[in-house]
Amino acid sequence: MFKKVLVGLLIILIIVQFIQPSKNNARAQTASDITHVVPVPDTVMALLKIACYDCHSDSTRYPWYNHITPVNWWLRNHINEGKRHLNYSQFATGNYKRKMRRLDETAEQVEKHEMPIGSYLWIHKDARLNDAQRKLIIDWANQAKEQVLQDSLSKSKQQSSSF
Repeated sequence: MFKKVLVGLLIILIIVQFIQPSKNNARAQTASDITHVVPVPDTVMALLKIACYDCHSDSTRYPWYNHITPVNWWLRNHINEGKRHLNYSQFATGNYKRKMRRLDETAEQVEKHEMPIGSYLWIHKDARLNDAQRKLIIDWANQAKEQVLQDSLSKSKQQSSSF
């Protein structure tokens, strides 16, 4: 009886390997990307791509173990959750308050070492940020908030002058 259960479980495990979740693989930057809203220096963009974009954009670099079910479903859920909180690829679609909140959260979580999260760093050692790299991201996020504020003010002036 025990052998039959094990064989049955093994067969189920093999079958579910053929059921793969969709990938988060948009390659091109869209008009909604954060780079179309605020300037992102190359040094900061390189850090964001290494430490943030896998979970917070529409483009993920998948590890080898993504082909193993149920790990791939856990990763997909993790990526979806990350994108729900912040998606740099869709940054322009938010209103002023949302953009400001996302930039505030970026600076705050990087400063408090809450991002990148520990479970991501286990495998992605290159995503571990040193203090200087953290400062670069924090300073950029604060400058980006200024840019978003200025853009919002000029947009408000344009709308009020058209009435």
